[in-house]
Amino acid sequence: MAQEANYQKKNTRMSLLGLVCSTRRLGNCELLLKELSTRLSIPHQLKLLRLPQFDIRPCKACYACLEEGQCRQEDDLSIVLDALGEAALLMVATPTYFLGPQASLKTLLDRGLSFYGRADTLWGKPALGAAIAGIPGKEGYAKLGMESFLKFLLAEIRASGVFYGALPGEILQDEDNMNRVEELAAALEGRRSEPSGFCPVCGGDTFRFLTSSRVRCMLCSNEGEATGTGDGVSIDVRPGQHQMFTNPETALDHADWLRGMKDRFRVKRRELLSLCREYKNIGKWIEPK
Repeated sequence: MAQEANYQKKNTRMSLLGLVCSTRRLGNCELLLKELSTRLSIPHQLKLLRLPQFDIRPCKACYACLEEGQCRQEDDLSIVLDALGEAALLMVATPTYFLGPQASLKTLLDRGLSFYGRADTLWGKPALGAAIAGIPGKEGYAKLGMESFLKFLLAEIRASGVFYGALPGEILQDEDNMNRVEELAAALEGRRSEPSGFCPVCGGDTFRFLTSSRVRCMLCSNEGEATGTGDGVSIDVRPGQHQMFTNPETALDHADWLRGMKDRFRVKRRELLSLCREYKNIGKWIEPK
């Protein structure tokens, strides 16, 4: 009751949207976002959206959204995008399913070409992300998948983290989790400096080693060098030629590149279809009943 009373005292001028990627009511994802809300000192109103409840259909790869500014499918995508665009601040929490983020988040990201048509309301939105796993160290790529969603949503990731808790409510009983909650809240309000070991292009902290020192950031796919230091690891990654979300211009340039691919297909249509038809009758399809 004390937490609820404390929340009610907050001024409700700023909208904070919590995207809950879990079907569990009062599960760890929902509880974590609500706890984060109570740690913020900035006046705000918390709004919540349980993503798996919404009808978000698979992308049809028709590129109509790039030409028309919105998707032609009649589902709940516009409701979700409206909520994301109207929020001043954003938080996302996803459970870990088989070492990855819950499927509704990836389904929404697959419709991400529609984000470009809303770049004016989405770009630079301060955001937090949380991946929740039941076993310490078994979050897999859930955090990376959540961060990828936020980046392609054109948001500014102030901080993200992994939180451990299996049973509903356990996440609130762990002192380390609560310390990270405070760190994320401080980051959203601009009260925390960035530690070392992050990609200087996108802020990601997941890397693939191409050689003993050459690395590729798994969030923005840029390459650079990793050097051991007394304080940890220094990462020197530089942006390549084709960027997607380093600034509004590069994001819109990527959208233009995709439109150009559709124009290129129109030019090469006959040649490519002729090649593809050679493979048409290979194999036997299993069809749904």
